[in-house]
Amino acid sequence: MEMLKKSDVDYTLYLCTDRDLMSTDTLEEAVEQAILGGCSLIQLREKHSSSREFFEMATRIKAITDKYQVPLIINDRIDIAMAVDAAGVHLGQSDLPAREARRIMGEDKIIGVSARNVELAVQAVNDGADYLGVGAMFATGTKGDAKVIGKEKLKEIRAAVSIPIVAIGGIHHENAAQLRDTGVNGLAVVSAVIGAKDIRLAAKQMREIFTAQETEGSEL
Repeated sequence: MEMLKKSDVDYTLYLCTDRDLMSTDTLEEAVEQAILGGCSLIQLREKHSSSREFFEMATRIKAITDKYQVPLIINDRIDIAMAVDAAGVHLGQSDLPAREARRIMGEDKIIGVSARNVELAVQAVNDGADYLGVGAMFATGTKGDAKVIGKEKLKEIRAAVSIPIVAIGGIHHENAAQLRDTGVNGLAVVSAVIGAKDIRLAAKQMREIFTAQETEGSEL
């Protein structure tokens, strides 16, 4: 696969995987359907796997993301990201700092950082982050402890940094349009896409809702 330039990454629809929520039999099928529907970035998120299981799963998922030339981001685990030569890693505030991740992974890898306020966002930029994940935007079932920060805080963060921002947390087809005017580069989705009966259609409609000027009547 030809190396994707960081500047060419499309953040419009960013899928975070969750095997517990997926409607398909395999994660490979879920990821492929999501990409066919318009997901432009895939984050493999596994909280309950052994390192070997995570590595093997990442290898299988990367074969699919490579096929469609979609970047694969690994959640938390720099070692797994490096082992499978993923496009990058996403780090939370309790993970290894972005500055250290950059030192280990080099300049070509994508590093995303979760930031819920302006201070953390600016710190992430200074540490070399390529994009920010900002949320939770709405109440979410996939992360019970995530505090909702709301649109105004999101706009403050957008005004403070110039790198791409992906909004995350409780985003679904009924509320995604609310984030169109915030200046974010994309939406991160979990259950709204991977848990849908028709993953491909759910991704297609979510992308249309976020990118279209007017998508009234687009019901899932």
